[in-house]
Amino acid sequence: MSKVTLAGSPLEIGGQFPAAGNTAPSFTLTTQSLEDVSLDSYGSRRKILNIVPSLDTGVCAASTRKFNEKASSLDNTVVLVVSADLPFAAGRFCGAEGLDNVVTLSTFRHPDFLNNYGVAIQNGPLAGLCARAVVVLDENNSVIHSELVSEIKQEPDYDAALGAL
Repeated sequence: MSKVTLAGSPLEIGGQFPAAGNTAPSFTLTTQSLEDVSLDSYGSRRKILNIVPSLDTGVCAASTRKFNEKASSLDNTVVLVVSADLPFAAGRFCGAEGLDNVVTLSTFRHPDFLNNYGVAIQNGPLAGLCARAVVVLDENNSVIHSELVSEIKQEPDYDAALGAL
């Protein structure tokens, strides 16, 4: 079990967070159109998993905007924004923000993702949501970068994530 903080207060995080060099766990998540997709749905593209608690928070929104901005210049790469937000809410957020270079995916039907990716917040006010993390995969779904952000209210290290590509 990992630990992170929320405004300095410790939170326990369940599951095994993927480390560089490992193969990413498979997953099934739900798109804005309520379609279930898997990791394999994104084929041999490189993948950035921007895992966030909720797009309704400032830091989550900021990281999604930042990855959306950077995604347009990345070859053979898809940015997947994973949260527990309902697909409708994620769609509204992306529409209102004009974000079209990221794919939002919801854990609402598939909460096993949280433990499989080691981001399951176990206690505190955010229990049941994803901890903030970034996992970067190569074309073969090998983890080439992973960051479980130590303080939920902080943004991830974008340069490290993008530099891994």
